[in-house]
Amino acid sequence: MAGNSRRKGAMRKPGTKKGAVVGSGGQRRKGLEGKGPTPKAHERPNHKAYRKPLSPQAKQRNDTKRRDTGPTSELVAGRNPVLECLRAEVPATALYVAIGIDADDRVTAAVQLAADRGLSVLEVSRPELDRLTNNATHQGISLQIPPFEYSHPDDLLDIAKESGEDALLVALDGVTDPRNLGAVIRSAAAFGAHGVVVPQRRSASITAVAWRTSAGTAARMPVAVATNLTRTLKDWADTGLMVVGLDADSSITVDELELATGPIVVVVGSEGRGLSRLVRERCDETVSIPMAAGVESLNASVAAGVVLAEIARRRRVAGRI
Repeated sequence: MAGNSRRKGAMRKPGTKKGAVVGSGGQRRKGLEGKGPTPKAHERPNHKAYRKPLSPQAKQRNDTKRRDTGPTSELVAGRNPVLECLRAEVPATALYVAIGIDADDRVTAAVQLAADRGLSVLEVSRPELDRLTNNATHQGISLQIPPFEYSHPDDLLDIAKESGEDALLVALDGVTDPRNLGAVIRSAAAFGAHGVVVPQRRSASITAVAWRTSAGTAARMPVAVATNLTRTLKDWADTGLMVVGLDADSSITVDELELATGPIVVVVGSEGRGLSRLVRERCDETVSIPMAAGVESLNASVAAGVVLAEIARRRRVAGRI
């Protein structure tokens, strides 16, 4: 109608003043607020990807994320892995055994070893063990490993100073295989190093696999985490340490490593990629390992062992150890 000036579609409440319209009164505002990012497929229990095994790369990203957000426990699943961890005296807090398990020699031995160490042996239902191990193939048995206690990079310098010897430290740049990490720790302990440092990101962490590979030396060798490896190397260099990187293309061989008898940090790169650009630029010197023709490169942990053995030999000859 021509005389009706009210906006089309507006509805006046009965008994209200002219112009008032029906609305939510702000009560629906919360319904418009965001609920945060959508979880990834493998993080949603109702998604088929939740039950799909993660790729090694995804597992490594998750390991790094867990280490960034704080220490977490690890559950080792399966009869052989559990027994190997117990025999290697990997630190553990509890042994979970499924109710009604068909016990064989491995289960019997695992329970006995756990009892001898004073660990809690807990019987749980299979569905509960499935939940605890995230549906891994546990064969009715699982071992809980406590989070590893990492040191601070400065602690390694203090340990070297207290030893009365010239510092010998090992830094890993992009080594993502926990077996390599464990083997490096074992070599570092064997040849008198004072500690190992790993970067916070893109690096293997101390898992049960690393523990087993280190043959127990992870309990005695301090391992530190560097938020920024390049910055840590610079800080160490400022205190007088020489930074020596392993580089297959270097014209200087380990036979010519004159820096071996002084304070030194040996940097080992990843297998294949080697040292990252920023880390290589931070090195005072790079050395290579002379090898027979036809061999492209050595495993990262083997290369570290060769160089650490040569450093230890030179220090013995010089009477520094």
